[in-house]
Amino acid sequence: MTLYMPLFRSCTTLRTLIQLHAHLLVTGLHKTPPASTRLIESYAEFATLHSSRLVFQTFQKPDSFMWAVLIKCHVWNNFFEDAISLYYNMINQQAQLTEFIYPSVLRACSGFGDLGIGRNVHSRIIKSGFDDDDVIQTTLLSMYGEIGCLSDAWKVFDTMTVRDVVSWSSIIASCFDNGEVVEGLKMFRLMVTEGVNPDFVTMLSLAEACGELSFRRLGRLVHGHILRREIKISGPLGNSLITMYSKCGDLLSAEKIFVKIKKSCTASWTAMISCYNRSGCFRKALDAFIKMLEFKVEPNSTTLMSILGSCAGLSLLREGKSVHCHIIRKLTEVEGEFLGPALVELYAECGKLSESKKVLHSIGERNIVSWNMLITEYACKGMLEEALVVFAQMQAQGHMPDSYSLASSLSACGNVDLLQLGLQIHGHVVKRDFSNEFVLNSLVDMYSKCGFLSLAYRIFERIQQKSVVTWNAMICGFSHNGKSDEPFNLFYQMYLNCLEINEVTFLVVIQACSNLGNLGKGKWVHHKLITYGVSKDMYIDTALADMYAKCGDLQTAQRVFNSMSRRSVVSWSAMIAGHGMHGQLNAAISVFKQMLESGIKPNEVTFMNILSACSHSVSVEEGEFYFNEMRHFGVEPSSDHYACMVDLLSRAGDINRAYKMIHSMPFPANASIYSALLNGCRIHKRFDMMKIIEKDLLDISTEDTGYYSLLSNIYAQVGNWDKFREVRYEMEDAGLWKVPGYSTIELDNRDC
Repeated sequence: MTLYMPLFRSCTTLRTLIQLHAHLLVTGLHKTPPASTRLIESYAEFATLHSSRLVFQTFQKPDSFMWAVLIKCHVWNNFFEDAISLYYNMINQQAQLTEFIYPSVLRACSGFGDLGIGRNVHSRIIKSGFDDDDVIQTTLLSMYGEIGCLSDAWKVFDTMTVRDVVSWSSIIASCFDNGEVVEGLKMFRLMVTEGVNPDFVTMLSLAEACGELSFRRLGRLVHGHILRREIKISGPLGNSLITMYSKCGDLLSAEKIFVKIKKSCTASWTAMISCYNRSGCFRKALDAFIKMLEFKVEPNSTTLMSILGSCAGLSLLREGKSVHCHIIRKLTEVEGEFLGPALVELYAECGKLSESKKVLHSIGERNIVSWNMLITEYACKGMLEEALVVFAQMQAQGHMPDSYSLASSLSACGNVDLLQLGLQIHGHVVKRDFSNEFVLNSLVDMYSKCGFLSLAYRIFERIQQKSVVTWNAMICGFSHNGKSDEPFNLFYQMYLNCLEINEVTFLVVIQACSNLGNLGKGKWVHHKLITYGVSKDMYIDTALADMYAKCGDLQTAQRVFNSMSRRSVVSWSAMIAGHGMHGQLNAAISVFKQMLESGIKPNEVTFMNILSACSHSVSVEEGEFYFNEMRHFGVEPSSDHYACMVDLLSRAGDINRAYKMIHSMPFPANASIYSALLNGCRIHKRFDMMKIIEKDLLDISTEDTGYYSLLSNIYAQVGNWDKFREVRYEMEDAGLWKVPGYSTIELDNRDC
């Protein structure tokens, strides 16, 4: 039989293996356990496990080594559940269990992810007396770490009599995989202290951990240690270092490592292309892909997925279609399905959502990620109802939505105020026990946007492990519904409990303080922003300037604005509004001119703020000038801009011109426009205008109680009590009532 062993090694194709098998059948050597065991292993190498099992079944009583090889072959091909079944069949047939069986069975347990079976196998190992075997101990350690039971991994590690580099690498990797990064780094330091030299696998885990956490400084130390130990930087380690520097934002170092790798394989090129994509250098990624093809390096499905992302990032439809053609020509159907989500994203980013749907129905229907991608693309482009239609189609096709599908659909329901569908999705979440944070946060967001704050808060309270995203969802919910006190109260709870607070939290709470007009609370939040060390950005600075302006501290608002390194059109518009509301028209115009000089183009909000400033100062000439200027900047006046002009003319007493402007508008006047005119009539006692506009007022339908109150008060002022009662009855029929006015002052840091 030993003469045939070199022949097995020479079988480079399945056909030559089948020919050798036929020869063994003719000679009768197939009945010998060594030959059959080698046949089982050889067939498994060609991914034909069915043939391996047929060879195995020719023996009535296969020995333990044949069982071990067959189980190992199933693990090689990721058939973990079948490998575990074979193990239990072996026990039922009372075959001898040797130490060679257990490493493969333990790897099957970790691959299958079943902790109960893993512990059962562990107990049998102890009963069999193999728990002192070095290989079995290391495999046990890896199994517990991969399943996520780090405490059991620690117990195994503590009982090991001999800790070699493999066991150390395994416990370090387990720490990193389970989020215990600090412990992993401590173990690495202890490993070096005990004189165990880290190998390629150890450094691979460390590089990946530094990349995930963006620890650039520590990553450089790891790289330096690799160079000092003269560990070869190639293959997976080189790719991990490229990825690490990419995630740490050091593109130059990633490029240097890639250049130094002498024989760049597909994985290295793919790592570099992904690196460029992650840094937003999509053009460089495409150039790298072209060079890769020039060097005759064949891309795999992961490479093509990355390059599809590059094309999507640049909206290059033609190049993306070329890659799509390559996928159809070169890859198998299974690989094509794997790339389905990337193709859906490509066509959607190029504005071809119809093509995205075609891709989904042609190659991606069996892949729920493709469905999720299409739902997300519709939602991102504001086509929320279409996103919900796709969600319904996905279920009609028999695909059960996962947490990502549910979260995306709940978000869409909230944005289009579809409470009933949101309730149905919530029922689905309860039935399937989707208790992950992603879905629960989306439920909080959906109910908040639909106006059901009590339900949103009830879900929020039931979430045991609240992340900063959870807190932000509830704070935004209160703020969205005009509840400005509650966001500050939740923020105060976060502060007292020393919870994580990020930029989004501060942004929403600053806006809440702005709505409250509470300068004391605003200053306190600003102080916490500085003490927490949260990096300020353009959005936070803009919110701070707006808050100080609305709270009456225009000097501090100007100081915050002047300190900004970068200003958007929103920043300039907020400052113009701040000066305008304080009656400083000249200052508002000065800021507007500075904005134009800086190269920022004004938008509709900017003009709204400058017209409002003119209205507050009753400056008709300036108001008319800026109203006419709008079209020069490509901004068409909206109803809000006309309302400002009508208010300005009405305040100035030019009621007739205000009325003429209403009738010159390209769209029907709404309640806010007529409210501005009515207010002018009240101020200047032009009650004669009431008879002229009376017919126009009959066509107004609104839920604005201010409009009805103003109109009824004017009728009362002229003594027309019949009309007064008629307006009041109209309010009651519409289910509206006037909210009593109130004023607040701040006394000892409290609103009174």
